[in-house]
Amino acid sequence: MIDTHCHLDASRFDPDRDSVVARAWAAGLHGILIPAVGPDTWEPLLTLPRKDARIQVGLGIHPQFLPDLPAEDDGAHLARLDALLSQGGAVAVGECGLDGPSLPGAPLERQLAVLRGHLALARKYGLPVLMHCHRLHPAMMEFLKAEAWPEAGILMHSYSGGAELARFYIQKGCHFSFAGPVTWAEARKPLDALRVIPADRLVAETDSPDQAPTPFRGQRSEPGYLPHILAGMAHVLGEPVEALAQRTTENARRLFREAFPSPSR
Repeated sequence: MIDTHCHLDASRFDPDRDSVVARAWAAGLHGILIPAVGPDTWEPLLTLPRKDARIQVGLGIHPQFLPDLPAEDDGAHLARLDALLSQGGAVAVGECGLDGPSLPGAPLERQLAVLRGHLALARKYGLPVLMHCHRLHPAMMEFLKAEAWPEAGILMHSYSGGAELARFYIQKGCHFSFAGPVTWAEARKPLDALRVIPADRLVAETDSPDQAPTPFRGQRSEPGYLPHILAGMAHVLGEPVEALAQRTTENARRLFREAFPSPSR
């Protein structure tokens, strides 16, 4: 199992981060991908894969963090991101994307401009994009219709749109990741979407420390909970959880260019 989206660097893990990681390996995980959310985290994150190849990172600016950054510095941040990506060590660009309907200090025009910069870097370095989209799918769809596509692809993280939206993203070649909400009793739209996604485009995540699955809902999530998410996905798809775990692991390793070591290594 590979957790394709886990904010292990979040402050909520400061008291027991080593124990959280140990529980993840004990639960059967073979990889964790940590996506950056802002420039202050880029260099610290890049040190982690050097210590343990099972932990890989993406570098980007989450749209919810744009209000904390002066708009006039966007170009400088993207230039610094370019320089860091050129040195290697990151397996993806992101987390980046769109968040709405509006963020103080981050109007849609600014979000689109920053996202355009991320996609340009993904094309330049042949890296997949870890894409966040919350309540702005129409704008995202128009953006992707007009934007040159990253050859390495886009992963729609913690996908929450319905099946019709998923069909558009499928046509564009996207991969999809699902988190704790697929186990929640009231879940409908993500389950409908899960059923139409091609088998080779599907991966799993915890989005820790957020979106904990049942039976941990309302608590801090952690990567060791990924088996619960895979069990929920397997139930919806009507297949053995072991088969789904193997397939999503293979998909993740392929999407991230075999950056994660195989279980036999």
